Formats: sequence, C-alpha cells, structure tokens
Amino acid sequence: MEKEYFVHETAIIDQGASIGKGTRIWHWVHVCGGATIGENCSLGQNVFVGNKVAIGNNVKIQNNVSVYDNIQLGNDVFCGPSMVFTNVYNPRSAISRKTEYKNTVVEDGVTFGANCTVICGITVGRSAFIAAGAVVNKDVPAYALMAGVPARQIGWMSEYGEQIPLPLEGTGEYRCPHMGLCYHLKGTTMECGQQ
Repeated sequence: MEKEYFVHETAIIDQGASIGKGTRIWHWVHVCGGATIGENCSLGQNVFVGNKVAIGNNVKIQNNVSVYDNIQLGNDVFCGPSMVFTNVYNPRSAISRKTEYKNTVVEDGVTFGANCTVICGITVGRSAFIAAGAVVNKDVPAYALMAGVPARQIGWMSEYGEQIPLPLEGTGEYRCPHMGLCYHLKGTTMECGQQ
C-alpha cells in the first residue's frame, strides 16, 4: 500500500509512528515509533520527534528542531529554525530524570521564532507569537507577543500574524483588515470572535 505522505530517503521513521496524509518529512529526520503527526505537516532537515509527542495538522517544523517527549503541538503551529523545547527542568547527566518529564502544551496557531527556547511545563496560548531568541519560562496568554530573556509580553498578535495596535480605539475593539476577526481586550485577556 502506497504511503499518503512523503518521506525523504535519508529520514528514519520508526515502526508504529502515525503520520497523516499530505505530510512531508525531509532530510535526516528521525520520528520515533510512538509519535503522532497530523495531516499536511512539514518537518524540515534534521528534525527529531520523540515517542510521547502529539503534533496537530498543518504544523511546520523548520530545520534543526527537536520535539522531545511530553510535548503537544496543536494545529497550525510554526516552529522556526533551531528553536528549542525542553522536557526536564533541572537536568544532570549523572542523574536519570526520565520519570520527571514535564508536559508542554502548545495551542493552535502559535508561532515560535528562530532560536527561541521553551522551558518545559508550560502552556502557550492560542495564536501567541514568540519572538526570535526569546526564552519562555512561564505560561503565555492567547494572542500574546513575547520577546526577550526571559520573555515578557510586549503586545498582542492577530491570528493573521500582525501586531494588534494598542490602545484599542474607543470601543476596546480591533478588527483585522485581512481576516475580519474582531479582537476584544478585557483586562489582561485578549478574546477573538466574528463580531
């Protein structure tokens, strides 16, 4: 039976891995047998995907990214080149901590810029945008724009991937000219809807 996804001849896909239709797996990628990868994903050169990993649909993982055990990526996530996920908070070479892996949850639509680092045990909210080189060490609200070391919130991003202008004009609302979605800032929470 012909595969419904593409695997480059240099890639290693361990038996048992679940890979969705239309996904493309490029040079020198290793996908472990317990991994689940959705449809229409792209895994760039030298990507590693661990056993206890779930990746949604339409996820783009650029070159040199390792998605270790206990990481869950939602749909439409973008992982920039050489960005880093961790799964142990306090690693030591001489001490095995495989029973101490912490779960990291990335919700739909998140973008990780090149060379950013995500410390394990956090949730990154829907459509958040992590700037290149940032170090994220705490939960990130939906639509937050995060930058710096350690990362701090410097604004809000739309689902289209543009910064939402603040302060929101008079009504407390911003309508995206590209997608027509309306954003409402309520205290420290950004909400998005059709109207």
